[in-house]
Amino acid sequence: MTQQNAEQRPGIAAAIVVSEARVLMVRRRVSEGQLSWQFPAGEVEPGEAREDAAVRETREETGLEVAALKLLGERVHPKTGRLMSYTACEVVGGTAYVADTEELAELAWVAHGAIPQYVPYGLFEPVQDHLDAAMLP
Repeated sequence: MTQQNAEQRPGIAAAIVVSEARVLMVRRRVSEGQLSWQFPAGEVEPGEAREDAAVRETREETGLEVAALKLLGERVHPKTGRLMSYTACEVVGGTAYVADTEELAELAWVAHGAIPQYVPYGLFEPVQDHLDAAMLP
């Protein structure tokens, strides 16, 4: 293994969960810079698909059972420098609550028009496009 590979941090998989024209957002107990509210997300484990990690992290953080629909895209996050993947998910069971009280302070189902109040710096374009299509009439 090269020195560079040894220092690479695992990618982060985020779940974009839309239900009843609202998107699930969580507020971390410890914010990452400006990032306070974000989508359920966490590190991709070795050998795990990005979409599977998004589903697992949503279940671990919020208790909600979701299914991956499609990978929306990935990028190096401009605020954290972490490789991020974004997966559109649908709810298949359960009710969202703060399941991981060590990581999360609260969660919210956010209407399309309120997203900028939670994420004032804007969203990754493929995520915004998906939310526009999924949440607007």
